[in-house]
Amino acid sequence: MDARTRQLVQDRAGGRCEFCGMPEKAYPISFHVEHIVASVHQHIDDPDNLAWACPPCNAHKGPNLATIDPESGQQANLFNPRVDRWEDHFVMTEGVISGLTPVGRGTLQLLKMNRIQRVELRRAYRTA
Repeated sequence: MDARTRQLVQDRAGGRCEFCGMPEKAYPISFHVEHIVASVHQHIDDPDNLAWACPPCNAHKGPNLATIDPESGQQANLFNPRVDRWEDHFVMTEGVISGLTPVGRGTLQLLKMNRIQRVELRRAYRTA
């Protein structure tokens, strides 16, 4: 991926993970350009298929496109920051993220967004 595309994705995200909202400055290692539809399915480096992701979200997402809503047990698409509005699927209170929809709940669970270390980092940087 070229540096220009990487910079565009990073700038568009405003210094935060587009999945969990973690501030980039909370991590000692660089965030990643994540393929929303993983390159194992179709290799598209178009900015509409790219998101800025913290290392844990990137690692847990993997090639997944869908997950299971823990409330209903039904399959749900993963949150897609290019087409979904974060506020429609999640709410954050004191660093803890809650899923409002099947997409939100399933994504929250798959990406392990509320592991204690992640919640503590979001709390510490909530004004960032």
